[in-house]
Amino acid sequence: MKLFSELISTIEITNKTNAKIDAFVQYFKTAPDKDKLWVIALFTGKRPSRPVKTTLMKEWCMELTDIPEWLFLESYSTVGDLGETLALLLPKPTHRLDLSLNEWMTELKALKPKSDENKKVFVLEAWTGLDQQERLIFNKLIGGSFRIGVSKKTLVNALAKLTNIDANQLMHSIIGNWEVDSISFEALILGKHINYDNSKPYPFCLAYALEKELPELGKPNDWIVEQKWDGIRGQIVKRNNEIYIWSRGEELVTKQFPELVEAFGNFKDDFVIDGEILAMKNNDVLLFNDLQKRLNRKNVTKKLLEEVPVGFKAYDILEFNGDDNREQPFENRRKQLETLFNSVALPEYVKLSFIVDFKKWVDLHDIRNNSRAINSEGLMLKQKKSPYHIGRKKGDWWKWKVDPLTIDAVMIYAQKGSGRRSSKYTDYTFAVKKDDALVTVAKAYSGLTDKEITEISQWVNKNAIERFGPVRTVKPELVFEIAFEGIALSNRHKSGVALRFPRIARWRKDKPVDEIDTIESVKQLITAS
Repeated sequence: MKLFSELISTIEITNKTNAKIDAFVQYFKTAPDKDKLWVIALFTGKRPSRPVKTTLMKEWCMELTDIPEWLFLESYSTVGDLGETLALLLPKPTHRLDLSLNEWMTELKALKPKSDENKKVFVLEAWTGLDQQERLIFNKLIGGSFRIGVSKKTLVNALAKLTNIDANQLMHSIIGNWEVDSISFEALILGKHINYDNSKPYPFCLAYALEKELPELGKPNDWIVEQKWDGIRGQIVKRNNEIYIWSRGEELVTKQFPELVEAFGNFKDDFVIDGEILAMKNNDVLLFNDLQKRLNRKNVTKKLLEEVPVGFKAYDILEFNGDDNREQPFENRRKQLETLFNSVALPEYVKLSFIVDFKKWVDLHDIRNNSRAINSEGLMLKQKKSPYHIGRKKGDWWKWKVDPLTIDAVMIYAQKGSGRRSSKYTDYTFAVKKDDALVTVAKAYSGLTDKEITEISQWVNKNAIERFGPVRTVKPELVFEIAFEGIALSNRHKSGVALRFPRIARWRKDKPVDEIDTIESVKQLITAS
């Protein structure tokens, strides 16, 4: 645990990627093998489910420290992170526990089915045997997020630097199905498990946002253009008569989409196909808000299958009958994909992505601008000669999205961030007018400069009206332009609408509150888009 605690501390104090990579390399050189596996698991989304409720941890902390709830909540609102609040409030350790990360994680996994009283004994024993930083790590291991700016790519680059193994191979090795208890660090890194796992996906090829004028891309004939759909990017893996569906987040989502499993079972060949999972009805693509009803469901009922049918738009073929095609030019892979799809009869909801027909770059402007009419986000531009890269590589794939929708709204709630931003208000809730009152429409935490965040935090400290834990109700005076990708009616939101990917476009210091949008004007964007 001490080694892992030192790793987290080192990473937290820097925003330089190379420094983070070096910290991981040093850790992997010295840590036990099982601890190394747990670090990879924790930073690739494979943490076990939470074994202890946070409300219980709060109660036990107040009991141990003999502080009233109001003081705990005041401390929590100041710190902005529950795990850190607990670590700061607890008294000094009375003894020393020196367990490895693997031993702690094994204990935490075994803790989940136990009684609350047994959980209390375990947690209090840990709290009184760890120093402040190790307590924070322990609290985070129970179920919190480290939020220290470490991506899978950073982790993979560190492993590549450590082992001199190709980063692409490492990425392929660590995503997918593997368990800490059933694999060694060496076997994972060398990818010894890959050939035995029919479900193994490939790392996704991603695109950069278009940052140049279309003519600068060269000849139009060198490019293939498709619609950019707003769904779940997925890979359909079919090997040895088994079918698996992976999301871009490296989650196995096969059971959520039984109709896709049935459809791709029509093929005789084996393959790995990249494409988009979409909510579709009568061959029309529905909104992402509709697709959300199908996500994270353990059981997909017959009623849900009928209410929210899904489809698949196939973009690319990465593997065919055991052969890795990713180094082949995109135009060749596309032809192979077309041949495959023409070889069998498929339901209407499984289709090849539509290729946009154009002669000149200027022809694409109107097509892109009309994308929202078919619930598309814009266009994808792919170089015909491009291989299927790991992650992003500038120049080969570009996404050219439609301009975001925007509204003007007033901030009504502010909440402090975590980590390095735990002293500042960084998360905001925004509202628009509804009759003579205000109704919330969005939460956002990105889009402002550090200077603006500091200025807003100072304003919140002076203009807070009420406190609810870490949240402050503020005077409705600061107006912001909120940008978002899409909008839909929603029964789950008090306003009756849901915004897709809201973020702050700018602080409207020039605009008074009485000129913000109304809920009626916001809803008009649904039909306009």
